[in-house]
Amino acid sequence: MQNWPDDVADLIEDFAFLDGWEERYMHVIDLGKAMEPLPASEQTEANKVRGCASQVWLASQRNDAGHLVFRGDSDAHIVRGLVAIATQVFSNKPDTTIRDLDADGLFDALGLSEHLSSQRANGLRSMVARIKREAGAAIA
Repeated sequence: MQNWPDDVADLIEDFAFLDGWEERYMHVIDLGKAMEPLPASEQTEANKVRGCASQVWLASQRNDAGHLVFRGDSDAHIVRGLVAIATQVFSNKPDTTIRDLDADGLFDALGLSEHLSSQRANGLRSMVARIKREAGAAIA
């Protein structure tokens, strides 16, 4: 069993209370709707995530503690929700925690992996890979 950071364990617990894929799907969409939109000025080619079928942008900056804080957006509702989950999970953590976090295990624990289309799953992996690359660059 993965030793999840507290906020990630809370997210997994929230999803555990949802019955079935339809409720999870709607919750993911709601998370996306609640996420602050990425300003158009940050929806640039440099922030675009490659490997996603939908338009996905990801921006980051370091906070005062030196931790990465991720912000993102997408033009598709379900993908925007996945962006919201990823930015929540990976933000405000030490770079080594970001690098070591088992993203596949997380999305399995949330009950999302088995229901995502191959395109969405590939896009999600691309987004997580980019997040981990940013954190890994600071570790090296």
